[in-house]
Amino acid sequence: MRYDAFTKAIRDIVGGGPGHTPSELRQAVMARAARLASQRSGAPAPAPFGSYVDKIAQHAYKVTDADVEALKAAGHSDDVLFEITAAAAVGAALGRLERGMAALQGREDD
Repeated sequence: MRYDAFTKAIRDIVGGGPGHTPSELRQAVMARAARLASQRSGAPAPAPFGSYVDKIAQHAYKVTDADVEALKAAGHSDDVLFEITAAAAVGAALGRLERGMAALQGREDD
C-alpha cells in the first residue's frame, strides 16, 4: 500500500513508544478501534476502557466530559487517558484508511 511506511511509523510511535501505559495496552486499543472503524468485529477493548474506546472509534463526537471524569474517578491520570484516546483515534483513522484503500482497489476486506 502507498502508505505502508507512514502507517508502520505511526503504529510504532503510538503503540510502541514510551508512555504511561503499557505498549501492549495501546496496541490492543489501536487494534480494537481499527476493527470497529473498518466495520469488522473482534475482541473487545481492554477493561476498563472498552466502551470509551468503542465510542471514540465509532462516534467520537459523543464522548462527553462525564466519560472522561468516570475514568479519572477510577484512578486514571490525564496522561493515561491521553494515551488511550490517542491510540483509539489513530487506530480508528488507520482502520478507515485501510477500508478506503480497499474500496478504491475494488476489493472488500473481511
